[in-house]
Amino acid sequence: EVQLVESGGGLVQAGGSLRLSCAASGFTFDDYGIGWFRQAPGKEREGVSCMSSSDDSTYYADSVKGRFTISSDNAKNTVYLQMNSLKPEDTAVYYCASQTYYSSSYCVSFGSWGQGTQVTVSS
Repeated sequence: EVQLVESGGGLVQAGGSLRLSCAASGFTFDDYGIGWFRQAPGKEREGVSCMSSSDDSTYYADSVKGRFTISSDNAKNTVYLQMNSLKPEDTAVYYCASQTYYSSSYCVSFGSWGQGTQVTVSS
């Protein structure tokens, strides 16, 4: 059974940083892509950053490029999202998901989802 458990969310002031973690079980990153998504109140869920299973390539939404960094520790089967220079518009529930696919302009998941972790950025 695939399980994804996010942690690391919280309340931070604009300009601050947070690091989200997603501990995965039931599959390995070598087999499947993995990524981070977010959903703000009243908005559709969007792909924030995704990582390929086959190489080191990554996807970032335009809104987070240069501020967010996705990384993984395969030994721990954990993926991270380092978020710097946070803005109030980054406020959302952040989810990690498996079996991701991405192009140059979007990322989607065909796999399992975590329960989400709330990130709130105050102005």
